[in-house]
Amino acid sequence: MSRGLLVSYAVLTLVLFGAPLVLDAYWVDVLNSVGLYALLALSLNIILGDAGLFNMGHAAFYAVGAYTTAILNTRLGLPTLWALPVSGLVAALFAALVARPVIHLRGDYLLIVTIGLGEIVRIALVNDVFGLTGGSNGLFGIARPTLFGLKIRRPHEFFYLIWAFVALTVFLFHRLEQSRFGRALNYLREDPVAAEGSGVNTGRYRLLAFALGAAWAGMTGNLYAAKMTIISPESFSFWESVLLFLIVILGGSGSIPGVLLGAFLVVGLPELFRGFASARMLVFGLVMMVLMVFRTQGLLPLRTVRFKKSDLQRAKAAP
Repeated sequence: MSRGLLVSYAVLTLVLFGAPLVLDAYWVDVLNSVGLYALLALSLNIILGDAGLFNMGHAAFYAVGAYTTAILNTRLGLPTLWALPVSGLVAALFAALVARPVIHLRGDYLLIVTIGLGEIVRIALVNDVFGLTGGSNGLFGIARPTLFGLKIRRPHEFFYLIWAFVALTVFLFHRLEQSRFGRALNYLREDPVAAEGSGVNTGRYRLLAFALGAAWAGMTGNLYAAKMTIISPESFSFWESVLLFLIVILGGSGSIPGVLLGAFLVVGLPELFRGFASARMLVFGLVMMVLMVFRTQGLLPLRTVRFKKSDLQRAKAAP
């Protein structure tokens, strides 16, 4: 990890974890929402940014994780945090199941299929599948999470839980980028044909990217359900997928710092102008258009590794 990236993460950590000491409950709750969207966008970044797969139905996996948590907690009495890995696993299995027949599609075709997937999941939840999802009213009475005997209730307490998970996610996903798996995803993004010609099993890696991104979205759904204690299909609409897509593209596709910045801008920035409710979304939309015109790679795009001429000469001279 570069020194600049380490410094930026250190500063971000200090600012965020000091925020509950100076902010009131409302703004801490806004930061909680930013954290949840950052987690969702980071999970989508694995699919969209790293593997280059257009997915605009990511809210479906978010919903699967949230409803898995709600059902396990309200029906079986399983503590919410214990359901965290289960939610991720169920969302990953669901993603692998639905993505397997369509994973060979590319570009706009895959995008359209994922939009349909998101709507199918939402409609299924509204229609109370197997009598488990509560229909349009959703599920309520989800228990608050308990950690080391402490029941987490207040926004300040959820803040540390959510942002600790964000910090863990950033660390793990950065390590993933440096791994063989991460490099294979980058090959897929840049040139799938060349990647396949180089021996990369493109279908397998696409499916794994979908499953991994879905697993993280499912675990984020667990945190959302624990925080809200009530969930309904309206919380996982197509608009949620659009926001996540916007966060990744605006911040910089494939860039972890860019995704974090995008989450702050898309989710947190509009709250600063809530006093100008009649015009804030208009101004926000115009700002987004200007940024996308003049910063087509995003605000903090993925850095391209550049080799010095001396490095190339040394590599050629090596036996």
